[in-house]
Amino acid sequence: QVQLVESGGGLVQAGGSLRLSCAASGRSVSGTTITWFRQTPGKEREFVACLRRGGTNTYYTDSVKGRFTISKDNAKNTVHLQMNSLKPEDTAVYYCAENARIIQSELRNPLQYDNWGPGTQVTVSS
Repeated sequence: QVQLVESGGGLVQAGGSLRLSCAASGRSVSGTTITWFRQTPGKEREFVACLRRGGTNTYYTDSVKGRFTISKDNAKNTVHLQMNSLKPEDTAVYYCAENARIIQSELRNPLQYDNWGPGTQVTVSS
């Protein structure tokens, strides 16, 4: 059973930075696809960034390109989301999710992910 736990959320002013972490157990992060989603009240979960199985291919939603970076730390079996130049519209609960068998065309679909962390709140003040 794969378990995921997010950390690193908090309150930051616009223009600031945060680094989120997704610690995995039960499977190596190199052997699966880890994706970050975010959600605000009343809205569906939104794709943010993905680190493909193997750890070489990354994907981002357009609104975070150039500001967010997804990476992995094999020694800690953790995937990070470095978030720079944060904006108030980045405020959300951020979740990491995992699926070792997900196909390319479904990477951005939250319904295709088997395992989720409990989430971490990110609040960006203006």
